[in-house]
Amino acid sequence: MNLSSLDMNLLPVLDALLRERHVGRAAASIGRSQPAVSHALVRLRALFGDPLLSQSGRRMVLTARAEALREPISRLMREARGLIAMDTFDLATSRRTFRLMMPDFIGNLLLPQLIAKISIEAPGIRLEVAEWRGEKTLNRDYLDTLDLILSGWTDRFPGFRRELLLRDHDVLAIRAGSRKAARLKSVDGFLDARHVAVVGPGERQDLVDTWLRTKGHTRRIALTVPTYLLAFGIVAESDLVAVVPKQLIARLGRKLGVRAMPLPLEPGTDEIFLHHPIIADTEPGSAWLRKAIQSLT
Repeated sequence: MNLSSLDMNLLPVLDALLRERHVGRAAASIGRSQPAVSHALVRLRALFGDPLLSQSGRRMVLTARAEALREPISRLMREARGLIAMDTFDLATSRRTFRLMMPDFIGNLLLPQLIAKISIEAPGIRLEVAEWRGEKTLNRDYLDTLDLILSGWTDRFPGFRRELLLRDHDVLAIRAGSRKAARLKSVDGFLDARHVAVVGPGERQDLVDTWLRTKGHTRRIALTVPTYLLAFGIVAESDLVAVVPKQLIARLGRKLGVRAMPLPLEPGTDEIFLHHPIIADTEPGSAWLRKAIQSLT
């Protein structure tokens, strides 16, 4: 390939095509028209001497050459965006969008305070909370779209560095007016109560049940929901109980009609980490947002 013939405007299109494997989705992801991206694909095919995308049934698949290009092009685009951001980030005038991924309980705990802080210090900045993905659907392409991840996971984010954000532990949520608190103080009473389990997207079960099995126990699950807010709503209107993070119920419990009581088993400590791409270690925008989040805990 003759590099002097390379139109640098083609690189974002190539990155989007390799990531989306679809002309229409690639166009939407970079804000260009579908005909423009189709025309760019023709030029890219000529430039590389390879189809890059080929039809397989009803879907498009990457050729071997395109697969080999995917990670280097993605890395090149991340580095380019980081270099540009280093020169242009200014709190007072920035219109940057930061894309974060976090479980619902961390969002409910931190986002209201974070938005209040941003509205004062950097009113033009926008936050976008991405869909939470479990281990099976969390891939490199998706990770490349994220600026920050808040999670208790420690080993699922290759290319990211982690810092401890906060420590918490679980408590039992019960209806504010419940008369069953005394019964729930014993291990047998706790296990025999009707529980709401919280199983997030991509997870097989509530981590509480994984922990209980290590103690040789199984609790009685009456209902499974995907978020703690749903669990609070059910607990507030019934005699079901739920194991929830202490800081979350301290923040929202009174408003939602639920209260906390200690678990009859020692729950241990939960650690939540702030994960950021290693490439963003010294990038001013990312560094500012990390410090802003850390200041809230």
